[in-house]
Amino acid sequence: MVFKIDSQVKEPIYKQLISQIEHAIHSGKLKAGEHIPSMNELAAQLDISRETVKKTYGILVKKGLVVPRHGKGFYAADIQAAGHPQVLVIIDKFSVYKQILFNSFAQTIGGRAEITIVNHNQSLDLLEYYLNNYLDIFDYYVVTPHFPLDDESQARARKQLSRIPNRKLIMLDRLLPDYPGQYGAVYQDFENDIYTGLSQGLKSLGRTKNLRVITLPSSLYGQHIRKGVERFTTEYDIPVSFLTSAPDDIRPGDTFLVLNSQLDAGLVSLARKCQAAGLTIGKDVFIISYNEFEMNELVLGGLTTVSADFAEMGNLAARMILERKPQVVHCPFRLTQRHTF
Repeated sequence: MVFKIDSQVKEPIYKQLISQIEHAIHSGKLKAGEHIPSMNELAAQLDISRETVKKTYGILVKKGLVVPRHGKGFYAADIQAAGHPQVLVIIDKFSVYKQILFNSFAQTIGGRAEITIVNHNQSLDLLEYYLNNYLDIFDYYVVTPHFPLDDESQARARKQLSRIPNRKLIMLDRLLPDYPGQYGAVYQDFENDIYTGLSQGLKSLGRTKNLRVITLPSSLYGQHIRKGVERFTTEYDIPVSFLTSAPDDIRPGDTFLVLNSQLDAGLVSLARKCQAAGLTIGKDVFIISYNEFEMNELVLGGLTTVSADFAEMGNLAARMILERKPQVVHCPFRLTQRHTF
């Protein structure tokens, strides 16, 4: 097996070697039990210091990918029989939906992987910090790439994620457009998903006088969702308006799509204004909320939702790790009809 060093890249030599040896083992180019050059041999072959090779092999031994044998040298480990893979989950923020996702992920993994979870809070500085400190330690990096959508931030996000070898990367909840390589992903398609979800309720929506969409200006994907809503309402000739808070002029026949509602003030305010107007939710006016969790079965007698299947999202990501078969999968998205619609 021949390893090469690229002096034109900024990546340290030991990290280049780790990546190459890991890839050789995972791809089967280095078979379990196959001999790896000694530290002296590899140092001489690549014209690098023995200490650099020693550091490389030390990290690979700790990760269970290389096995040292006293007096005989180093050998590729049997990764199928080796210890559990180490997984770093870098999530954007903790919410009830992300908890559903993570619980499903952890349940499917069971005791077959070691999971560490950290929060980047939609900060590219934090993402860079985690990768600077943990890039060579974990076998898989599960990232929710929710960052500001301006071109500069998106370019920076792509640059940081490209530091993770494709075979180790799994994107969750969002797919960076045109990201290259063979990585794993389970993602939402915000514009097309809302179109699909509303289409599932077309029979009921066809009887509504108009659709009124409430979203905060700070909503990260509000503009993407708006495009999907506009496409749906244009196609089916349904009047639509977009608001940033619950209106005072609520009228019989109104249907509200609430995009920022995790039992938050926006949903509470809307419910109160309906009550003040003497209108009954589910009879006179209708509400659809974005994103599903168990409490929605009880909210307002049963809150209708359009939502990705976060439990399935976590399950699919975990199976990619356990089966070592990364693939790009669109997460199921559906309308769940209850009392409010």
